[in-house]
Amino acid sequence: MAANSPSTAREFNLDPADNLRLANLCGPLDENLRQLESRLDVEIRRRGGNFRVRGLRAAQAEDALRQLFEAADEGEVTPERVHLTLQESAAGAAPADAAKDELTVRVARGGIRARGKHQREYLAQIRGTDLTFGVGPAGTGKTYLAVACAVEALQTDRVRRIVLVRPAVEAGERLGFLPGDLTQKVDPYLRPMYDALYEMMGFDRVARFIERNVIEVAPLAFMRGRSLNDSFIILDEAQNTTPEQMKMFLTRIGFGSRAVVTGDVTQTDLPAGRQSGLAHVLTILRGVEGVAFTYFDSQDVVRHPLVQRIVKAYEMRGESK
Repeated sequence: MAANSPSTAREFNLDPADNLRLANLCGPLDENLRQLESRLDVEIRRRGGNFRVRGLRAAQAEDALRQLFEAADEGEVTPERVHLTLQESAAGAAPADAAKDELTVRVARGGIRARGKHQREYLAQIRGTDLTFGVGPAGTGKTYLAVACAVEALQTDRVRRIVLVRPAVEAGERLGFLPGDLTQKVDPYLRPMYDALYEMMGFDRVARFIERNVIEVAPLAFMRGRSLNDSFIILDEAQNTTPEQMKMFLTRIGFGSRAVVTGDVTQTDLPAGRQSGLAHVLTILRGVEGVAFTYFDSQDVVRHPLVQRIVKAYEMRGESK
């Protein structure tokens, strides 16, 4: 490697010089710098606010350091923040003319920012389309961002209620063996959406809204025969629906409503031989006006870096079959 080549070596200063801010950036024992080195295959050396970076991806490392230095002004930079910054960089930076409001969902407890090209596309489609499909592996933010948009729509009075739906089918298990009444039986299946709501709105407020039926969390079977007007409806884990259930759900959408369907067609828990309603509907509704699709992949995973590598390994194995 030609270390003196402009394309593989960068030297720059991070200003203004601030020891606390630099400590926030580097992390305990420089763990954030080591994470950048490992992920980008570069070498980072620093003296105070002067940084020297060597490697084929030195320019990307410099961009990441500058972004993280800005974030360090507000407090400690965590390894998760480093990971998300690298993910966003790999997925493509936001267009220079993109307004901040176009990339951020405003909820009671702050802003939730779309990260990477596919999340920005997904956010724009949810806001501008009556029916949006978010399809891809776990950890890409499909459900979390959809719930955030639902909360934002409720807070701004664009809808009167939120309806969160999941099919009660998981890894071959059946409701019958679970303890409790029907509500207690389906609660574990809906827990991820409860958790997102609690984070965005607070436990007490969510509890009040559920009591008043402003927020309804229900298994898919409860949707039959209903018409949902002025609602923000999310169908999560849609790969576990049958084609008949998917059609039933989609025909519940009423006036003034918006629907988001999320799922991963590679992780279907339906009995052997049953076709996934999500895989089926992606071919049925392609090209239909008012319907949008966003497809996520392993590069969009915003969980632990190991999750991204696991998803990528499965993708490669699937392509080789």
